[in-house]
Amino acid sequence: MAPTLSAASSTSDLQEDKDSDSRASSGVEIVSNTQYLDAELLAGLAMNFGTPPISPSLKPFAGVIPNVVALPYGRTLPFYIKAPTWRNMLKLMARLSGTRLEPTMEAMAVVKSEMRLRVVVSFVKVHHASSDWHTVLYITIDHPIPPNAPTGWKYKNGDTSTLPWSYTLSQLPAFLRDGADSPLSKFYTIPSTNELPFPVLPISFPNLATYLATALETARDAMHDSSSGVRRLAKYIDQFYPNDRPTLDDAPERGGMRQRLKNLVGMGSKPQRDRNADVYELVTPFVPDDFGR
Repeated sequence: MAPTLSAASSTSDLQEDKDSDSRASSGVEIVSNTQYLDAELLAGLAMNFGTPPISPSLKPFAGVIPNVVALPYGRTLPFYIKAPTWRNMLKLMARLSGTRLEPTMEAMAVVKSEMRLRVVVSFVKVHHASSDWHTVLYITIDHPIPPNAPTGWKYKNGDTSTLPWSYTLSQLPAFLRDGADSPLSKFYTIPSTNELPFPVLPISFPNLATYLATALETARDAMHDSSSGVRRLAKYIDQFYPNDRPTLDDAPERGGMRQRLKNLVGMGSKPQRDRNADVYELVTPFVPDDFGR
């Protein structure tokens, strides 16, 4: 069955992704929920299964954003969301409180336990002579590594420059094939830690935005740790979007929101360093569907 994006209303015709030779058509059920989003958040936006279109032109998003993105399990292309910047990505997701990721009915028939996401953050240069990099989020459902996999060990050590096992089950999107640190594209696999486990399905877009913001803060905390690749996410974001990082002086005082964010991502009451500078714009009615235990 082809990957589908579903929503709460009527069904559109099958839609072909012309930018990917390797993907099948996707059925998209339409709901008009872009009218409440700022035009800047829709410029350059793209989402589907397969390979995202990368262009210097930030055309307005011409499609619809579904209420439900149904993720298949096993041999399937990753779902992607593309935005011009990391900050645009999180701001967009934080405002889509009516959109969530969940497994397909077929996936639930196969997997009887909870399903978790494997998220890869990619940065793609729009042109070899340009200094602009777009942010692409790739998402699959986590898949166990077969015991007899000859190189299975390399998928278990939390290496941020190794794609998850679930990404090996189908043809990779073009921008992930050149490795984690090529001249025109970079990628970062978000690892699982005690503080930040893989998100559990279903999950709303605002809660996924919080997961991403926390992954960035984890990377910032590791900036002086050269023994791991965890800091790579922070280094890429600071390098590609030097003018895009807010400061606490810019952030309005939103104590209630800050505490909800802390509770949601399990920060508790431990001291925080400028974390709110990266998440203060994620102002939205958060629904506490935990992304991890």
